[in-house]
Amino acid sequence: MRPLSEYIEFNPLVRLDKGADYSFVGMDRIQPGIRYVKSNEFRIFSGGGARFLHGDTLFARITPCLENGKIAQFVAEPGVIGFGSTEFFVLRAKEGQSDPCFVYYLSQLDALRGAAIQSMVGASGRQRADINSLKSLEFELPELDNQREIGKLLSNYDDLIETNRRRIALLEESARLLYREWFVNLRFPGHELVKWQDGLPEGWSRCSVGEMTSFLSRGITPKYDDAAPGLVVNQKCIRGGLLSLAAARRQSKEVKPERLLQVGDILINSTGTGTLGRVAQVRSEIPNCTADTHVTIVRPLDTECFGYFGVALLELEPLLSTMGVGATNQTELGRVNIAALSLIKPSPDIRKEFHAIIWPIFTQAETLAKTNRLLSAARDELLPKLMSGAIRV
Repeated sequence: MRPLSEYIEFNPLVRLDKGADYSFVGMDRIQPGIRYVKSNEFRIFSGGGARFLHGDTLFARITPCLENGKIAQFVAEPGVIGFGSTEFFVLRAKEGQSDPCFVYYLSQLDALRGAAIQSMVGASGRQRADINSLKSLEFELPELDNQREIGKLLSNYDDLIETNRRRIALLEESARLLYREWFVNLRFPGHELVKWQDGLPEGWSRCSVGEMTSFLSRGITPKYDDAAPGLVVNQKCIRGGLLSLAAARRQSKEVKPERLLQVGDILINSTGTGTLGRVAQVRSEIPNCTADTHVTIVRPLDTECFGYFGVALLELEPLLSTMGVGATNQTELGRVNIAALSLIKPSPDIRKEFHAIIWPIFTQAETLAKTNRLLSAARDELLPKLMSGAIRV
C-alpha cells in the first residue's frame, strides 16, 4: 500500500501569464456522470484559479458539488493550457506510475470521494475538502500496463456515451432549427400561397400560454421514501432542454391524477437562481411520477400535436430565466406569469405536420438517452470490480 501522492500529482504547477487569454472551465461545465469536459470560452488570466492540461482530472472540492459527483477529465488539443474555478482540485497522473484515464476512474471510487467528503470543513453550505486527505490515502494500484487496460475498457463505455450525447444534441438542434424556419422565419410548407391577415398567415392567431393549456400548476410537496413506488422530478432533472430521471427521488405521498406527469407535459423550473426557467418536455411514459413544488407542470390543450407547444416553450427559456420575482436565491416564477406569456398559435394542419416530423426525432433522442443510462449503469457496476481486481482484464 502506498499513499496516492506517489501515484498522482495534486494541483501540479502550470505556468500562465497574467493578462493572457486561456481556455476556461467553470464549475457549471462539469456534469455528474459525464467523463469529458471541454472549454467553451476563453478568459483573461488574472492570477487565480485551478490550472490544468489535457488529460488532467478536475475534482470539485466544495459542497454540494463534491457530493453531487462533479468530477471530469479535461479534454483539449495537445499543448493547450486551461484554468478554471478555484473550487477544483487538479489530479494528474505521474509519469511511469499511473495512467491519466485510470486516475480519472480512480477519482470516481467511493473510497476516494468519501474520504474527501469526510474531510470537509468550513461554514455550512461552503465546506471544502482537504487535499491532504487525498494525498495520504493508501492504495495498492495495479501495474501501469494493467491500469491502461482498465482505463481503455471503461473508456469504451464513456466514448459510446459521448457519441450518443453528440447525436442527441444534433437531433435536438435539428428540431429547433425547423421550428425557427417555420414559426420565426415563417417559411412553413405552403407559405408562398397562404393569405395573410393582421400580420399572420390565415388560420393562425396570437394567444397566451394559459389559453393553450389544460393544466398549469406546481407539483407536490413529496414525502421521500426510497422504498416507495412513486417518483418525483426536481429541478436537477431539467437541464439542456432534456428531462433526466437520474436525480429523481422516490416518494410515498398519494398524488392526484392531474398532477401525474403525462407524455407531452412541459416542465419549467420555477424557484431560485441558476436553474430558474429551464424547460423540458416529457417524451415517454413515466409511471406514477410527478414533480415537486419547485417545478411547474404545463399541460398542452392539444393532446395530439403537442410537439409544437413544447419547442415553443423551450425557445422561451432565456426569457423565463429572467422572470423570477423575489429576494436573491429565492426568486419565484409564478404560474400566472407563465400563463400570460404570448405565443403564436399556428393552424391545426401546420401544428400536426410539424409534430409528425419532430416527434420521431425526439423519440430517437429519447432512445439514445435510455441507451446512455444503461451504459452508465453497466460502467458504474464494473468500475469498482475492475479497480479492486475482483475482475481482471
